[in-house]
Amino acid sequence: MKSSGKRVIRKSALLFCVVLLMLPAGLSMAANQKPFPQHTTYTSGSIKPNHVTQTAMDDAVKTKWNSWKSSFLKPAGTGQYYVKYNSAGETVSEAHGYGMILTVMMAGADANAQTYFDGLYRYYKAHPSNQNPYLMAWKQNSSFQNIEGANSATDGDMDIAYALLLADKQWGSSGSINYLQAAKNIIGAIMSHDVNQSQWTLRLGDWATSGSFNTATRPSDFMLNHLKAFRKATGDARWDQVINKTYSIINSVHSSYSPNTGLLPDFVVLQGGSYQPAAADFLEGANDGNYYYNSARTPWRIATDYLMTGDTRALGQLEKMNAFIKSNTSQKPANIKAGYTLGGSPLVSYNSGAFYAPFGVSAMVSQNHQSWLNAVWTYTANASAEGYYEESIKLLSMLVMSGNWWTY
Repeated sequence: MKSSGKRVIRKSALLFCVVLLMLPAGLSMAANQKPFPQHTTYTSGSIKPNHVTQTAMDDAVKTKWNSWKSSFLKPAGTGQYYVKYNSAGETVSEAHGYGMILTVMMAGADANAQTYFDGLYRYYKAHPSNQNPYLMAWKQNSSFQNIEGANSATDGDMDIAYALLLADKQWGSSGSINYLQAAKNIIGAIMSHDVNQSQWTLRLGDWATSGSFNTATRPSDFMLNHLKAFRKATGDARWDQVINKTYSIINSVHSSYSPNTGLLPDFVVLQGGSYQPAAADFLEGANDGNYYYNSARTPWRIATDYLMTGDTRALGQLEKMNAFIKSNTSQKPANIKAGYTLGGSPLVSYNSGAFYAPFGVSAMVSQNHQSWLNAVWTYTANASAEGYYEESIKLLSMLVMSGNWWTY
């Protein structure tokens, strides 16, 4: 009998080892504390789509996530993952930040979420900026080598930092990766390298330290809820100055350059003591001073802060933008164009998910936009697949619209 008992114990131990070997590499088995779906209660008076059930919205997000994951989340050697940015297999830190936020938020719907997140974290650590090892080099090729300069882009740095804070809330920081300490490290680097501490503005990246680039900023980086999370996590009061200055720029540019539309330009420069739209070809192209592929994200980025905190300092700009886009399109999302002047003239004749999906998030700020929000949700959820950028923004916007966004 004793011998038989030992055999049972040995078989049980062997079975346990086999099960461990079958688990995805890097899985630390931490329990999800904020599993999808979250059904977050947003600011009082805000709305969600009300023409479909909550379950239908949750399912639409999961469907979009599975499609996004299949298309763009790829292994990058042992224990690492990256977000495939284009057909050449390149990636950028912007994409990496999106991937880290998405994987931590989809935990609960995806059993491998923490494995993916940790692999993305290890890829970030393997590609440091040459200005500060806690920031991420902004672009790599399909061989995972840095290209076009090993410096950082502020949006990628901010999303990575925010995702690490969320990971601390989701899984805790007592496992193989101390997410909270990693977040504090990159937040400190953002303050020292991505913030102009004379103006308290967000730089374009850690490289933008001279000439007009030193005082320029990019409204699509105005992730106010991220900034508030950085303040909360670190206790660093300097973030209050960045937050206040960011709101100030939103309102001054809106009142001076887009009073009838609320649209913000891709880039803002400081000239003669005031902030104004950048001239054509300031950094990326002819539309640097227009509402184009960077600023298309602002309805999502800025409105998310209102939904999370109720801070009304940018609400006037959001509501002017909502009124403009509803009127300009006859409340038909298919009529949204992929770019506008700040005066509201379309730049192109086609649309893009990078442009229409974020307007669903900004519509959530008031009950006056219920039918419009419903239309944008349906159009976004049923739209054909596009490229990495559009699909990422659609999924991130759907997370917010469905009530499944949460914060640190």
